[in-house]
Amino acid sequence: MAAQTKVAVIYYSATGITYQMAQAACEGAGEAGAEVRLRKVRELAPDEAIRSNSGWHAHHMETQDVPEVQLDDLSWADVVIFGTPTRYGVMAAQLKQFMDTTGPLWSQGALADKVYSAFCSTATSHGGQEATLLSMFNVFYHWGGVVVTPGYTDPSQFVAGNPYGASHTSNNGETAPDDIALGACALTARRAVQIGAALKAGLAG
Repeated sequence: MAAQTKVAVIYYSATGITYQMAQAACEGAGEAGAEVRLRKVRELAPDEAIRSNSGWHAHHMETQDVPEVQLDDLSWADVVIFGTPTRYGVMAAQLKQFMDTTGPLWSQGALADKVYSAFCSTATSHGGQEATLLSMFNVFYHWGGVVVTPGYTDPSQFVAGNPYGASHTSNNGETAPDDIALGACALTARRAVQIGAALKAGLAG
C-alpha cells in the first residue's frame, strides 16, 4: 500500500481571512486522502499594533492554539501549501521571514522534489493577487520544487478566475471568503495532493 501523502498548510493571517482559506485548503487535502498539518508563521508585529486593531487582536487570541510552523514541518511534508495576505503585491513579511530561515534545509536539498502551491487575499479588487502568488513561486523555484496551480481544471475556476492559485478580495477585512474562494482553495489542495502522491510514488519507484 502506498504511503499516505503528507501535506503542510502554512499561512499568515492578521484578521482571519487567510486563516479561513487555510482551513478550506486543509479540508480539501484531507478529502483527497492526505495527512494534514495546519501551521501559522510567527507574528512579527508588536503587541501594541495588534491591540490597536480589534479584528487583528481578536483573531490573534482565537488562534493561539494553532501551532507555529517549524522547519521540521517542511522536512515532514510531501506537499506544502502557503497562504498569505498581499502586501504591496508580495507576500506578508511574516511569511517571508519564515522562508528566509529555510537555508539549512535548502542547502541539504531537503526542499527539492516536493509539491508547492499557494493562495492569497487582498484588501481591494485585484490588489496584486497574481503578483503575490508569483512572488511565492519564485521561492519554490529556488528550492527545486514542483509548482501546482488550480489552472482552469474545473468549471468553478471560470468563476473564480485565477489560474495561479486561490484568491479572495476581503474589502479591507470586511468580507469573509465566499464559497467560490473557499472552493478554489480546496481545489488547489486536491490537485496538489494528487500530483504530490504521483510524484512521491514515482520517486519511490
